[in-house]
Amino acid sequence: MDGAQEELERRSKFLNGLIQKKKAIEQHDRLNVRVRACDMPLPLQNCAFRCARDQLDSMPGKLDSKRLALALKKEFDSSYGPAWHCIVGTSFGSYVTHSLGGFLYFSIDKVYILLFKTAVEPLEH
Repeated sequence: MDGAQEELERRSKFLNGLIQKKKAIEQHDRLNVRVRACDMPLPLQNCAFRCARDQLDSMPGKLDSKRLALALKKEFDSSYGPAWHCIVGTSFGSYVTHSLGGFLYFSIDKVYILLFKTAVEPLEH
């Protein structure tokens, strides 16, 4: 009976994971988001997508990439702790080191966004 209960729990977790992934894909389609590379939990990804979409929708006409990057950085610094970095543009290259679970590279409309977290260590004099 114990083995059957464990199997039931395993299957339940698996199905819940599939449901979460399906909901995430539906939200991506609604927001016109495409994930390019990711090492970030779904709730944080969704926060980034919503923040980016809201900022883009509030911009009249031309993209203000600095404003979008600053808004994402401030949102993540205040919500999830310091040392978030954000790069926004239509064409850029990068090579970064990030904290575990703190990396998201995605596009929304024709804008590419790289959001990542680094560890903060105090300087010793």
